[in-house]
Amino acid sequence: MPRVLSGIKPTGKVHLGNLLGALQHWVADQYENDSLYCVVDLHALTVPQDPATLHETTLQLAQILLAIGIDPEQSTLFIQSHVHEHIELAWVMECTASFGELRRMTQFKDKSETADFVSGGLFTYPALMAADILIYDADKVPVGDDQRQHLELTRDLAIRFNSRYGETFVVPEAAIPKAGARVMDLQQPTSKMSKSDDSPQGTIDLLDDLGVAARKIKRAVTDTETEVRFDPVAKPGVSNLLSILGACTGQNPEDLASNYTQYGPLKADAADAVVEVLRPIQKRYAELSADQPGTLAILGQGAGKARAMAAPKLRLVKERIGLLGI
Repeated sequence: MPRVLSGIKPTGKVHLGNLLGALQHWVADQYENDSLYCVVDLHALTVPQDPATLHETTLQLAQILLAIGIDPEQSTLFIQSHVHEHIELAWVMECTASFGELRRMTQFKDKSETADFVSGGLFTYPALMAADILIYDADKVPVGDDQRQHLELTRDLAIRFNSRYGETFVVPEAAIPKAGARVMDLQQPTSKMSKSDDSPQGTIDLLDDLGVAARKIKRAVTDTETEVRFDPVAKPGVSNLLSILGACTGQNPEDLASNYTQYGPLKADAADAVVEVLRPIQKRYAELSADQPGTLAILGQGAGKARAMAAPKLRLVKERIGLLGI
């Protein structure tokens, strides 16, 4: 099976859009690929973090991934900072990349223009991302448009290293993520549901009280018309509810529209469907939260599996570039 690496940063709360748009596919993909799932806590350090919050959100994110169905016996789930080989290879990748390549990264340009403090890590983190991928010889990396440039840099660095020192790295391919539901903000349905706290009533967090989640759906913005049809341009609010209902029930949103003549029943059914999706996730999350040592044991097992893959690759890299071994 092809080896696939996916990472997620422990910043912000995981919401319904993350689940229906991407994470559900992670669960399915682990049975089709040699899948590695990494909570990339080191990437979070590119901007200042509160230590207690970062500690909490990292553990919580790992528990959420387990709760939605990531199976540690089927895939490899680990925390990035638990595998020191990432950092060591990142330095090699920084020395392989040129200053000009890193300076051209559009995400650095965008983020540095609005930040009060610009860390060196924000500039060099594409090299760490390259190390995350290359240390495991990942064949495919699912990336959205915002990360495509970074994957192209990873490919360039792998090819450059291989040319200088001999075939060492697999040159990864970009994998188009499976299309999930495009879940929009419930109060601003022309904008995607976001991990930020800018729209608390428009975002359903996976750990929201179920009653609160249902009320958010029932108070979702629609429009002044009464016709129910799937038309994201003309009727974004209604279309968003149909998309959510379809993703939760495995049905086509266009087909679902024919079942409704009023918004009220659509909202009620969408609310019920969301609650039924969240209920088992929250139950499993509560069990994991009550057994923190158990979660840490799972993450320790995952880190061990990851290091078993990463350590031989790092040794080979060190040999190739002439570092003295002992």
